[in-house]
Amino acid sequence: MHTVTLIPGDGIGPEITQAARHCLEATGVKIKWEVVRAGTSAMEKYGSPLPSEVIESIKRNKVAWKGPITTPVGEGFRSVNVALRKNLNLYMCLRPYKYYPGVRGGFQDVDLVIIRENTEDLYAGIEFEHDKPETKKLIDFIHSLKGVKISDDSGISIKPISIFASRRIVETAFRYCLKNSRKKVTAVHKANIMKFSDGLFLKVAREVASRYEGKVEFEERLVDNMCMQLVQKPQNYDVLVLPNLYGDIISDLCAGLVGGLGVAPGANIGDEYAVFEPTHGSAPKYKGMNKVNPTGMILSGVMMLKFLGEEKAADRLERAVAEVIREGNKVTYDLKAHPYDPTAAGTEEMAEAIIGKIKN
Repeated sequence: MHTVTLIPGDGIGPEITQAARHCLEATGVKIKWEVVRAGTSAMEKYGSPLPSEVIESIKRNKVAWKGPITTPVGEGFRSVNVALRKNLNLYMCLRPYKYYPGVRGGFQDVDLVIIRENTEDLYAGIEFEHDKPETKKLIDFIHSLKGVKISDDSGISIKPISIFASRRIVETAFRYCLKNSRKKVTAVHKANIMKFSDGLFLKVAREVASRYEGKVEFEERLVDNMCMQLVQKPQNYDVLVLPNLYGDIISDLCAGLVGGLGVAPGANIGDEYAVFEPTHGSAPKYKGMNKVNPTGMILSGVMMLKFLGEEKAADRLERAVAEVIREGNKVTYDLKAHPYDPTAAGTEEMAEAIIGKIKN
């Protein structure tokens, strides 16, 4: 019996979580769910988007499964996802991107893994709001120290990249390759411009790669060139390791290669805890419509089952998902050839079709 923290999320979160939960339970794996709330629903009830009971539950159970949570743009509370990563030291974002026949995607031979550093870079949250006294002090300090004059009406974000975090994430990428029979790590950066932040990341990546010479191939790519390479010949790449911001952007690009965020799972993992989740947002305009694709949530559950050591159940569930998508009958509108296809299934109907495949 596994005990797992379950966070339904916001918007479409509760309905895709429910559908995916039914699919996981159909595998026969015994899971006790400890349900806690985070996001806008928690804000209304507890006055915080991330109540202490959420962190306590994950620390107690070690593993969590989370639906998408709304992050206000430009104002309001900071990202709950970022806060979870910081509180639990979930330093690795793991996102596999695999093409499933039947998905409307531009490429049919994609099998990529993104390993993204989670704790620093521009997402560290070290920001200075425009027109604030402390921001003016920083602008004056930079001018006195470097001779560079930043406009007085600027907002400023700080980009820290450390040896420790870079080495940890690159080591993780190489170990992932060895464990999962992957052949190549590509370090992605912009070290030609940001020589002391991205440059440090690249220097550390090269040092780590030298210890795996002969075991795992290593190469490096500028992030802008990487974008072009991925949309031209994604089959040439295997495992990509990136700093935080680039990892976020390239993740969405890779999702587009395999058919969109609806089929993209993910996980945030540290040395002690792991949180599994789809990579898409909460899509509040579709809330309660029984319309959205549950595949990303289900596949994040596949990742979680593997993490829990339930490999056979995970494989059965993934095969069931792949078969339903390949057949194309009981799939949601985004998996149809035309999004207005009247035969498109709802969220629950697609989940029921997947459950039927598991039981057959």
